[in-house]
Amino acid sequence: MAFIGDADPFTASIPATKVELTVSCRNLLDRDTFSKSDPICVLYTQGIANREWREFGRTEVIDNTLNPDFVRKFILDYFFEERQNLRFDLRLEKPLTNEDGSYTICHKTEVVKNTLDPVWQAFKIPVRALCNGDYDRSIKVEVYDWDRDGGHDFIGEFSTSYREMSRSQSQFHVYEINFTVAIDFTASNGNPSQPTSLHYMSPYQLNDYAMALRAVGEIIQDYDSDKMFPALGFGAKLPPDGRVSHEFALNGNPQNPYCTGIEGVMEAYYQSLKSVRLYGPTHFSPVINHVARYASAVTDGSQYFILLIISDGVITDMAQTKESIVNASSLPMSIIIVGVGPAEFDEMIELDGDEERISSQGRYAERDIVQFVPFRDYIDRRGNHILSMARLAKEVLAEIPDQFLSYMRTRGIKPGPLPPPYTPCPPPAINPLLTRRVSRI
Repeated sequence: MAFIGDADPFTASIPATKVELTVSCRNLLDRDTFSKSDPICVLYTQGIANREWREFGRTEVIDNTLNPDFVRKFILDYFFEERQNLRFDLRLEKPLTNEDGSYTICHKTEVVKNTLDPVWQAFKIPVRALCNGDYDRSIKVEVYDWDRDGGHDFIGEFSTSYREMSRSQSQFHVYEINFTVAIDFTASNGNPSQPTSLHYMSPYQLNDYAMALRAVGEIIQDYDSDKMFPALGFGAKLPPDGRVSHEFALNGNPQNPYCTGIEGVMEAYYQSLKSVRLYGPTHFSPVINHVARYASAVTDGSQYFILLIISDGVITDMAQTKESIVNASSLPMSIIIVGVGPAEFDEMIELDGDEERISSQGRYAERDIVQFVPFRDYIDRRGNHILSMARLAKEVLAEIPDQFLSYMRTRGIKPGPLPPPYTPCPPPAINPLLTRRVSRI
């Protein structure tokens, strides 16, 4: 389980955040003959490029237990934008000591004189010194009436455990993050049946849309308990009447646009290419407004919304898109735009707002919520698609933590306990976005 350290979420370095991992195990196999095993846990991390496993660190050895709660923690740099694979190996060491049920003094308080209502000073003690990492081990607290001659009189005692004492402590700050995908189905992408098309479905490799979708989506889905994502398309003529839509469900069901995991989104994307007709023009504002409607209903900091737009070129509703972004900049929302293909992306760069804050009709965006990246800049020249997708995901997701925290700061929202489930009232056609939960430091 991941426990929150001392880092302040509003001052922690971005994009890297320190994450503290604590390891607990239950019902391990007993490999010792005359006592229980003495386990130790070894953590390995995996490199992105060479995929090699390297030892990161080790816990202490806990004697004579099959249910260890290790005290020594692993503190790692956490990157929202990367998939960081970890491996935990459990090893059994030779026994060092046996417990006989006796108590060992691990702390004495100061003496509080001349009162029947004493309040002792707070103190800190390592968990290993308190209970040797066994959260269920009995802890006895004894109270004595101090005498100068050392003959202290026993007053009373009580027994507890570390687990009981820590039960009331909240270890997580939890937020719900809503992730939506929007894919460009305009004719400028080319005929999907032709190898020159950006939507071409090759039996041998993913096209740029699919790589971009998988690269970002596979990072996002690791934070989602149910792994359900709404997926939208824009710029296509839909069956059966051929009407042009800039906000349609990829799975063909406007009342239930949810797809199961990124594989479900990929399947819906491929099926849409077989059923819709690529057309145009390229309008971003409808899908931005779609997500903004839900974000505007939840402004207390309990939820955050992320929209991924994948497109091949020129935006034809630039004025409306700017207005939509300016309006959304005051909402708990971020927009990721991935440009695919060889086109010039000057307009998308303008939307990014890194050099100059975007404006519309004299109003400036309250904060920068857009991150644009041309996929071609991150494609590995040796044809390593895994490395290409890792580079893309790292770049496009790098600003999300800072954008998330900027919204919380401007609203004065501090991390809090788990919010109650939220069920918004959906506008017509598309149901509410499904949520996922992310622990933040």
